[in-house]
Amino acid sequence: MADLRLQRNFGIAAHIDAGKTTTTERILRYTGMIHKTGEVHDGGATTDWMEQEKERGITITSAAVSCQWNFPTIQGKPGPDTKKYSFNIIDTPGHVDFTVEVERSMRVLDGLIALFSAVDGVEPQSETVWRQANRYKVPRIGFVNKMDRSGADFLNVVKQVKEMLGAKAVPLQLPIGAEDNFKGVVDLIQNKGIIWDAATEGMTFEYVPIPEDMVEDVQIWRENLIEAVAEYDDSLMEKFFEDPNSISEAEIHEAIRKATIDLSIVPMMCGSSFKNKGVQTALDAVCRYLPSPMDIEDTVGINPETGNEETRKADAKAPFAALAFKIMTDPFVGRLAFFRCYSGHLDAGSYVKNMRSGKNERISRIMKMFANKQNPIDFIEAGDIGAAVGFKEIKTGDTLCDENHPIVLENMFIPEPVIAIAVEPKTQADVDKMGMAIAKLVEEDPTLRVNTDEDTGQTILRGMGELHLEIIVDRLRREFKVEVNQGAPQVAYKEAFKKTIEHRETLKKQTGGRGKFADIVFEIGPADEQWMTENPKGNMQFVNDIFGGSIPREFIPSIQKGFQNAMDQGVLAAYPVENMKVRVFDGSFHQVDSDAMSFELCARQGFREAGRKAQPTLLEPIMKVEVITPEQYMGDVTGDLNRRRGMLEGMDTRAGAQVIKAKVPLSEMFGYVTQLRSLSSGRATSTMEFSHYAPAPNNVAEEVIAKSKGKLKSDD
Repeated sequence: MADLRLQRNFGIAAHIDAGKTTTTERILRYTGMIHKTGEVHDGGATTDWMEQEKERGITITSAAVSCQWNFPTIQGKPGPDTKKYSFNIIDTPGHVDFTVEVERSMRVLDGLIALFSAVDGVEPQSETVWRQANRYKVPRIGFVNKMDRSGADFLNVVKQVKEMLGAKAVPLQLPIGAEDNFKGVVDLIQNKGIIWDAATEGMTFEYVPIPEDMVEDVQIWRENLIEAVAEYDDSLMEKFFEDPNSISEAEIHEAIRKATIDLSIVPMMCGSSFKNKGVQTALDAVCRYLPSPMDIEDTVGINPETGNEETRKADAKAPFAALAFKIMTDPFVGRLAFFRCYSGHLDAGSYVKNMRSGKNERISRIMKMFANKQNPIDFIEAGDIGAAVGFKEIKTGDTLCDENHPIVLENMFIPEPVIAIAVEPKTQADVDKMGMAIAKLVEEDPTLRVNTDEDTGQTILRGMGELHLEIIVDRLRREFKVEVNQGAPQVAYKEAFKKTIEHRETLKKQTGGRGKFADIVFEIGPADEQWMTENPKGNMQFVNDIFGGSIPREFIPSIQKGFQNAMDQGVLAAYPVENMKVRVFDGSFHQVDSDAMSFELCARQGFREAGRKAQPTLLEPIMKVEVITPEQYMGDVTGDLNRRRGMLEGMDTRAGAQVIKAKVPLSEMFGYVTQLRSLSSGRATSTMEFSHYAPAPNNVAEEVIAKSKGKLKSDD
C-alpha cells in the first residue's frame, strides 16, 4: 500500500491565457516526466494533445498526468528527510465554453492551484473557477503568473483576490523586481531570497540575502503573514503577542496547512512559468499545504438499500467506491472511463457494480493516464485517479462500487446548454456515421445535448457557446470523417408561467372494448421561491394533495411523469418550461377504464390547456460580458453594447485599460468578437459567460413565437 499522506490530487485552473498549460509543462519538466519543454504557442505542450488544441493554442479537454516530486530538498537536491510525493494533476481549460471540464475535475480533486495573470488579475473566468471550487469545498493555493510581463503587480492581484473573490489571500512571497527586472522571490517564512538559474531552464536555484531596498517591506508582510496564521491557532497567538520571532518555521507551515485545508486562507505565491521561475516553490507548497486524500472529509454517499447516509474512508482496506468523472474515446484502446477511487482496492480484471444501471461491469484493464497516453497498472487503491478499459456502459457521474457494499456518491453539477445549431449529413453514407459519432461525443461531453426536430427531421446540437459547437462540428469532420451541413446558431430559449391557475382536465376515449378515462383537478403556475432556492437543479415542484382516494395512489407517479414530459415543449414556442409548480388536489377515476397511461396522457393534455391561461412568458439567456478596451474606444464599445440591449453594470481600470461589465442577451451577441475587433482596431478583447434567464421583451418574444408557429401547427 502506498502512503496516502504523500499523495496529492490537484488541478490547475484559471481564466484563458493565464498560463495553466505552460505551468503544467514546467511541472512535468522539473519532475523528470519530460526532457524537453513544449510550448503552447508551438503546439508542443504535452497536455494539449488534440489537433484543435494545437491549432488554436487553447485547452479544450482536461488532461490528467501523474508524476513524482522530491520534498523537502536542500538547494533543490534530495536531503536526508526527502520523501517522494505522488501527484495526479489535471490541467483544465480556461474558456467558459468548456467549463464542465473544470466542474468535473473539481468534483474529484482534493486541491487546486488557482492561477492569476500578474497583469490582468482576477478575470471573469477566475471568478467562475473560484465559485466551482467553493461548491466542492476545494482548498487552494494562489499562484500569480506572468510576473515578467509589462504591468505585472503581485500585491494588486492579492488585493483583487481579497476584494473580488472574498478570500483571505495571504502572500507567502514577495517578488524581487517585476516586468523585465523580475529575478526571483523573497520567501517570507524563511526570510530568504530565491533566484532561479536561467542557464538550466530554472532547474536549479539559489538562496540569496534579501535585497536591501526590500527589507522593510519584507518585515511588514512577514508580520502580516504570522498574524494571519496566528489568528488560526491560539497557542501561536500567545507566542505572537509575547515575541513574534519565537514562532518557528515548522509552526508557521503547520498553521498555514490547517488554515488552507479549512478554506480559511489562500496562500499566495508568484513567478513566471514561461521564464522558468517559481514553479518549484509552488510544488513545495502543494506538498506542504494542500491536503492528501487522508486530510479531506470522508466521502459521503447514500446506501440505496436503506436510504441512509454512509461514509467511505480513504483506506485501501475499506469497501471499494469510485466516481467516474469523464469518458473518453481513444483510437487504440477504445472507451476509457476516468475515475477517482475514494476507498478500497480494485484489481484489473475484476468486477464493480455500476449504481446507475444496477449492472456489474468488468474492468478488464486499469490505466494511469499521461495526457493521451496510457500506462497499464495492476491495481488501483483509495486516493488515486485512473482510467478503466473494457466496460460496457459507464457514463459521466456514475458511482462504481463493491457489489456487496452498495453506495451512491453525489453526482456533479452539469450546466445547461444555451445555444443550438442544426446539423444534417451531406450524403446518405454519412447518415449512420453521424448518429454513431454524435452518440460518442454526447457520451464524452455531458454539456452537449442532442435532439431531433420533429418537423424538419434535422438533428439539433445544443451546447455552451459558439466555440463549443464549432469544435464539436470540427471533431465530427476530422475524427469521425462525417461531412455535415450546419445551420446558423440558435438561442436556447425557455418558457415559464407567471400566474397560478386552477384547471380540470378530463380524458375520455371509448373505442369499443376497454376505453381510457382520467380526471384531474390541479393548480399550475410558477414554482415557490423557497423551493427554487433549495432545488437549483430541479425544474418541477410537484405537490400531491389528493385526500380520500379520489385518485388511487398508484396513478400519482404517472400524473407527475405526464407533467414532467410535457414540460419539454412549452405552449408558446415549444421551448422547455422551467420552474413550474403543479399541485394536484382532486379528480376521479373509472374502475375499469382508468390506468397509468390514461392519467399520464390526461396530465399532458391538462398542461397544454392550462398552460395557455397561466400567462406563459418567453425567457432568454442573459450573458455576463466583460470587455477590456483602450480608453479611446470606450464610447464606441459602450454604444454598441447599448444597441445590443446590454445593461451596463460598471466600469473599472485594469493595467491601464478600461474594463466594461455588462449583462447582454445572448441573441444579440452572435458575431460580437468580429464587431469588437473592427470597433477597436483589434485592440479590445471580450469574455462572455452565461448569467441567468430573464423574460424577453414583447417584440423579441413575438418574433421568436412567430418563427416557431410552423412547428406548433400540429398542436393548434
